[in-house]
Amino acid sequence: MERRIFKIYCGGQFIETSEKLEIHCSYTGGRVGITYLAGKKELETAIKRAQDVQVKMKDLPAYQKFKILREISDELIRERYNLAQLIAQEASKPLSSALGEVDRAAQTFLVAAEEAKRLPAEMMSADWTQAGEGKEAIVKYFPVGIVAGISPFNFPLNLTAHKIAPAIAAGCPIILKPASFTPLSTLELARIIDNTDLPGGAVSVLPMNRQTGNLLVTDPRISLLTFTGSAEVGWKMKEQAGRKRVVLELGGNAGVIISATANLPVAAAKCAVGGFAYSGQVCIHTQRIYVEETVFEEFCDLFLDHVRKLRAGDPMDDMTQVSSLIDNDNAIRVKTWIDEAVKAGASVLIGGKRNGTFVEPTVITGTNAKMKVNSCEVFGPVVVLEPYTSFENAVAEINNTEFGLQAGVFTNQISEMNHAFRHIEAGGVIINDVPTFRVDHTPYGGIKNSGFGREGVKYSMMDMLEPKLLIKNTL
Repeated sequence: MERRIFKIYCGGQFIETSEKLEIHCSYTGGRVGITYLAGKKELETAIKRAQDVQVKMKDLPAYQKFKILREISDELIRERYNLAQLIAQEASKPLSSALGEVDRAAQTFLVAAEEAKRLPAEMMSADWTQAGEGKEAIVKYFPVGIVAGISPFNFPLNLTAHKIAPAIAAGCPIILKPASFTPLSTLELARIIDNTDLPGGAVSVLPMNRQTGNLLVTDPRISLLTFTGSAEVGWKMKEQAGRKRVVLELGGNAGVIISATANLPVAAAKCAVGGFAYSGQVCIHTQRIYVEETVFEEFCDLFLDHVRKLRAGDPMDDMTQVSSLIDNDNAIRVKTWIDEAVKAGASVLIGGKRNGTFVEPTVITGTNAKMKVNSCEVFGPVVVLEPYTSFENAVAEINNTEFGLQAGVFTNQISEMNHAFRHIEAGGVIINDVPTFRVDHTPYGGIKNSGFGREGVKYSMMDMLEPKLLIKNTL
């Protein structure tokens, strides 16, 4: 793919600024493209143009929103391979995974197209009391106002789609700040959006430095902030956001329980994918696996066999499964955490080495909750494997973390499924699959330090809508 210039999308216009931003592939070190950073001036333009189209967006009929969102979905499919190549380069994401991400983004816009036709409304009886006799109540939902979205590097297209698509469906203008590592695929999405009939100014895509981006958090003209990223940054934003609504999709430390009744070969294969897809740079990456002690050795052998067979290399290679981390600093951090665990008594069963931005798929055992690889979000290709004696103890270990995004449970006992669903402290419990599983129309989010609110198109839309009550006479 040719290295080219990507203009930023400000209030319905593609523009350049005085500050260039070069995007490089962490695997090759080569330049992927050049874009620009928006400053206060460009952000002010985007906010004013969003204000100008608020009424148009609120009044946009459902059939038009459906048409616009469906066109975006269709165009993403038409440009599937080119977009996947761009994601593979800017994010060092294996091409096979990048293709899957484009497919999911297209599905996200398709779901939004359908949900645009299903905005909630309710008619209620008012005569539950004498005062309400002869009256009825109607509840309708209206756009909350301008939305600010901040998206991460690891799913630069689909997690952007999860902010832009529901905003369009709900009738809200949105200003989106993509991650500075991976803004190019989002700017390509802006090009697709610009070719629809969506009112100019309804969507802006502005790469910004953190200082300028923080104005999205503090500006009172913005009604809702939706942020996906680290817990440390997200909770600080919530404190600074004032009276605006805030939705936070933050980190995770996802655990899996392997019961003795589980299909061990299937569980091992799925856990290898969940543990090392995109080198573990996934919020619901399978990080901790707790295996019933009677089958621990058997599962360990099966799991390590799958890990050995993972193919590492160039993200542009169709066969690559594991590639570089997003930058050298994160690779150093992950290797440091591995070394700290070993020094404290843990054992590396496989992997553990680093070469530049590449960290080998690593499996560690003999850990405890004081070790970062066990208690923190590693966001890298590291999986902890530990035995357990009782299912209740395994659930307690899953909960022994500050995070609570998703968890997986492999079991064929109904009682264990029910116990897990009732007692695991997480936003989602996945039975006989890894916590890395996600379908884009379902509610997605966590508790504890993993966030506040839910994504998933319909659930995002509910945060972007405000209920309004009408009382009228029936006589």
